[in-house]
Amino acid sequence: MNKKFYITTPIYYVNARPHIGHAYTSIAADVLARYHKIINDKVFFLTGTDEHGAKIEQAAQKKNKSVKEFCDENAENFKKTAKALNVNYDKFIRTTDKEHEEAVKKALNVLYEKGFIYKGEYEGLYCVDCEQYKSKNDLVNGKCADHQKEPELMKEESYFFKLSSFENEIKEKIESDEFEIKPEERKNEVLSFLKGGLQDISISRKNVKWGISLPFDNKFTAYVWVDAFLNYLTGIKWNGEPKKVLEFWPPSVQLMSKDILRVHATIWPAMLLALEISLPKKLFIHGYFTIDGQKMSKSLGNVIWPEDLIEKFGVDATRYLLLSACVFGKDGDISLDKLKEKYNADLAGGIGNLVSRVRAMAEKKQILSHEQISNSNLQIELDKTWKIWKDSLDEFKFNECLNSIWKLISFCDKYIEKERPWERPDKEQTIIISDLLLVINNIAQLLKPFLPETSEKILSKEKKILFPKID
Repeated sequence: MNKKFYITTPIYYVNARPHIGHAYTSIAADVLARYHKIINDKVFFLTGTDEHGAKIEQAAQKKNKSVKEFCDENAENFKKTAKALNVNYDKFIRTTDKEHEEAVKKALNVLYEKGFIYKGEYEGLYCVDCEQYKSKNDLVNGKCADHQKEPELMKEESYFFKLSSFENEIKEKIESDEFEIKPEERKNEVLSFLKGGLQDISISRKNVKWGISLPFDNKFTAYVWVDAFLNYLTGIKWNGEPKKVLEFWPPSVQLMSKDILRVHATIWPAMLLALEISLPKKLFIHGYFTIDGQKMSKSLGNVIWPEDLIEKFGVDATRYLLLSACVFGKDGDISLDKLKEKYNADLAGGIGNLVSRVRAMAEKKQILSHEQISNSNLQIELDKTWKIWKDSLDEFKFNECLNSIWKLISFCDKYIEKERPWERPDKEQTIIISDLLLVINNIAQLLKPFLPETSEKILSKEKKILFPKID
């Protein structure tokens, strides 16, 4: 029986256009989805957009557009970017989808009736950009650490979720890895945060109209995170009922950047426990990209957009360059110059050169690939690469996986220089080149999750240069 593999990205906030951070998460999820399809797992890949909250209202007003029109346009931008990057999701969910809104209302009603939601009054420092209340310990020089803005002091009547009731259970599940958080330093970060205790959280907004109204008090709308989390359930046809068994639940892994770890590691599992639904198996947290050591910022003019990379390098090259830039889970530093250098070295001069070189020798002598590799050293190297390929993809070690493939490419280059087939008698030349053709076909299979178009071009023996050198 085939295993099920359910993978999610965060749903992306539509207050602005997609950037390379969004692209990075989506490409990583796509690689894992493709890999699990290759090994015959039953796969479901969910992504989408988060479209409610004060920040969306404000962004729409700045553009002189209705909120719905603004959301429609930006949701379409995220879909277009996914398509441009060859990201093949199974469903693109929007939190403005009618089915999602109905399920959220039903779930909130269940939580209210079970006593996990109660009415009170809240006063605190609220960061509009984060859509979160902040404690003074969260601030740096009185400002939000992520957005460099002073939060607003807000006091309002509110509904609260009993997050504190789930503190011990969440901690136990994280410590035992029943609710696994990777990399390990992110798990430790959450456990350290939990030592300070969990407080009940406000889950409603009275003055935000663009949101899902609370089913038990329509003067309030749901806090954007509470609405957004439930997409992981509604995206696989959950209708809001507690204890409901769904085909793909629980998620095998949920990918996200480190800025949204804390809420995903506390509020999200608490909501599931309250609804008596099992927790995701794993959260995997990746880092940020900096540009030449600086944080990406519109004001600095150093933002790199996915479409810029696609235009300069192509789709598969963009996928490769981002995933090989750093260890998945760590921060990475990039620049257009660094990416160009890596493109020319690894793609134009690496895989591109090897395929062109071997194909040219094969065509000259009309040599075809055979079914088995004759050279034992080539076979050993290939077997080693396949093992690393599987082990590293099982552990989300994308750049380790790609490094092993490029070591095989380098091994083939050295093998050609050592054996010099063009100087050999025809019979020996045929064996050497046939071996290399078979290895190249294997490399194409190894590249399938990462560079699907390139893989297909190699296997279909397309004669066009795979990666032209960029000056």
